[in-house]
Amino acid sequence: MARLTLTDIQKSFGETQVLKGISLDVQDGEFLSLVGASGCGKSTLLRIISGLETADSGRIEIDGVAVDQATPKARNVALVFQDYALYPHMSVAQNMAMPLVMGRLPMRARLPGAKWVTPGHSQTRREITFKVQQVAEQLRIAHLLDRRPAALSGGQRQRVALGRALVRDPSLFLMDEPLSNLDAKLRVEVRREIVDLHRKSGLTFVYVPHDQVEAMTMSDRVALLQEGHLLQVGPPGALYGDPASVDVARFIGSPEVNLLPVRAVAGGLQLAGQRLPLASCQPEGADLMLGIRPEAIRLAGTGTGPSIGLQVLRGCVEDLGGELVVHGALTHAPDIALRLRLQKAPDATEHLFLPETLATEVPLGAVLLFGADGQRLPIDQRSMARAEVPA
Repeated sequence: MARLTLTDIQKSFGETQVLKGISLDVQDGEFLSLVGASGCGKSTLLRIISGLETADSGRIEIDGVAVDQATPKARNVALVFQDYALYPHMSVAQNMAMPLVMGRLPMRARLPGAKWVTPGHSQTRREITFKVQQVAEQLRIAHLLDRRPAALSGGQRQRVALGRALVRDPSLFLMDEPLSNLDAKLRVEVRREIVDLHRKSGLTFVYVPHDQVEAMTMSDRVALLQEGHLLQVGPPGALYGDPASVDVARFIGSPEVNLLPVRAVAGGLQLAGQRLPLASCQPEGADLMLGIRPEAIRLAGTGTGPSIGLQVLRGCVEDLGGELVVHGALTHAPDIALRLRLQKAPDATEHLFLPETLATEVPLGAVLLFGADGQRLPIDQRSMARAEVPA
């Protein structure tokens, strides 16, 4: 196990600056996911941690020891790539043993027939075989050790790639989209196995997920990167429910958060002519943005407590089995799009009977407020306490 500390990591490729001062502290035994849009610097950061890339500036520490100048081998870091990168002519056992063979046996002991001329290394080979068998049983692939990669399924190949990294007993485990080549059903299964592996091994994991669902369901904490900047770090629920900025709110959550333009007025906010019972500390006339999660919107009369009433003009409806995603717009401001995520009753045809205009409401406690600069703003709690459910 290891604690990883990154301080002001910067990296450029030519004139393109990919990482712009990343500082991050990953606790011993923690599962941290790096998320962000393609090109934000996630994979580059992993390669810098592993030693495959060199940072232009900054400091990397593993258990308090600077490793900026250390070779990848000296860092004792395992990196699992998006591509399985298995040797096709070798068996599963040989693929998994390769890191140990290369690290613990001299060149002459790796040659064909070497066991006859280098008997002193037979004990090391037995230890390697034992370690491979032990890890294979942990990953439930012991029965596959004699097969070659071509005879394996995608999930089995991914387990072999994980096993090849685990046999080294790394102090830090890095994964770069290891599930992206799997189908949706298998991805769920392997995702569960990786979480179980982390729990049992106690290793420190830094993980780049294929999608945000992996990050939200697997991680202790999530770090969101955008254009080389670290926007927010925290538990998955914190990034979802308490985003620090519009960019964080937009990225976390599916469907994407609704952002409605509002203006600060005396005693509340104004949304396209509709007065909302929410007060902010912003001066009158300030242009703000109201963030509403699609799943926070409910049909009028189905909840309790103070809320905001919104009339929604229904557009297309996506039936996802247990829920409906409704795409629509405000009736009095058709240019303001709105997405709703409604739980569906057992009647599979209920979406056929949704009216053209939906009366909806949003609990005041579920509303997010952002300034013109995109940063999160507090909402006056007193205005929420005074608000009543609109008729």
